[in-house]
Amino acid sequence: MAQKPAIPKGTRDFGAKEMAGRNYIFDTVRSVFKKYGYTPLETPSMENLSTLLGKYGEEGDKLLFKILNSGDAFAGVEPQMLQNSNALAMKVCEKGLRYDLTVPFARYVVQHHSELAFPFKRYQIQPVWRADRPQKGRYREFYQCDVDVVGSDSLLNELELVQIADEVFGRLGINVCIKLNNRKVLFGLCDVMGHPDKMVDITVAIDKIDKIGLDAVKEELVERGIDESAIRILEPVLLMQGSAEEKLEAIGGVLASSETGLKGVAELKELFSLIRSAGIRTGVEIDLSLARGLNYYTGAIFEVKALDFTIGSICGGGRYDNLTGIFGLAGLSGVGISFGADRIYDVLSGLGKFPDDAIEGSRALFANMGREEVKALLPLAASLRDAGINCEIYADSVKLKKQFDYADRKGIPFMIIIGESEVASHTANVKNLSTGEQKTVNQSELVDFLLCAEK
Repeated sequence: MAQKPAIPKGTRDFGAKEMAGRNYIFDTVRSVFKKYGYTPLETPSMENLSTLLGKYGEEGDKLLFKILNSGDAFAGVEPQMLQNSNALAMKVCEKGLRYDLTVPFARYVVQHHSELAFPFKRYQIQPVWRADRPQKGRYREFYQCDVDVVGSDSLLNELELVQIADEVFGRLGINVCIKLNNRKVLFGLCDVMGHPDKMVDITVAIDKIDKIGLDAVKEELVERGIDESAIRILEPVLLMQGSAEEKLEAIGGVLASSETGLKGVAELKELFSLIRSAGIRTGVEIDLSLARGLNYYTGAIFEVKALDFTIGSICGGGRYDNLTGIFGLAGLSGVGISFGADRIYDVLSGLGKFPDDAIEGSRALFANMGREEVKALLPLAASLRDAGINCEIYADSVKLKKQFDYADRKGIPFMIIIGESEVASHTANVKNLSTGEQKTVNQSELVDFLLCAEK
């Protein structure tokens, strides 16, 4: 017996219902991105592995899907390469699936620098891949909806991203909190802790605080070589409560000896001032435990959490000053934010927030009553489609019960029956499959009848 087909763990098929919901999300975010002057971009699913490695930190490198070279990929592999996974990967894999959309965007900016007008604003809606352990809200293949601007240091760009998040989640009807921090503040903390060289170790650990809790974070910090006296400086910062102003005042005192840390505090104060002036409706708060573990962030960092549904962050991003410099073009600062379409779908589905009109299937099914009857209804079907009413004709002339079953399984709300007598009288029998009500209407009035019935 043949093995039942399956798909890899962490991936999913999307049927008509799921695709309708996903397209609703994509259309919503795309319309907001365009409203703020961002233009579309797409990049290849695969990048040269050299483009991806070293951009996401040690843990990120482990999660890259690497594509084995064609042919005898392991020819010429030397024994010492087996001791270094990156060295081995670079030998047997020239390409990898993209981990996010930001690094490919930076590569694109450098590659096409002479063709672009700066500041360059783009949005990108495409899938990414991570070799992660699948669990609720975490997939190996998932879509990101990114919006970035590169070539400007202005905090007005950060404000604009907060405004975009505010409007997107307002339109989707998801109650969220936007959390902010600044990587300069985190560097300042590492500095006053006496471990400025341990920035990556410290931020990777505290970025897990929501998942594993404070005690586990402290244990991991010790494992990473952070002494107890340094952790005692960090712990009250991670637990800090109060308003944004109170937190910023308190952290400013902690970072009094760190020039970089105080610059981060100043940036957060200015950004909050802009947010208050802009009248953002969504709750925005300072979260000093927010780290965003990716190495390329250098300034403001964002994260959005759903308040009424338990899941990880559904949106996140930040400022990156050096990303294009990695590809040979220094001096271009950028900032961006990414909406996780798959987690947003899970939230909307879990809360029952998808609108009824998000379903994109047929609104009417013409019954197939025979060859001559079908010829007569073809112009009617065309008139419905011209009026924006999705419809279809059942392909085979079979018993009506089978045709009704088909409409029911597809969730088609109206069945239109035109038999020999209806052809002669230029009428149509329209049955509402949800109520069971049936009416006979003139064929010339069929479009108006269905349009009214859908309201």
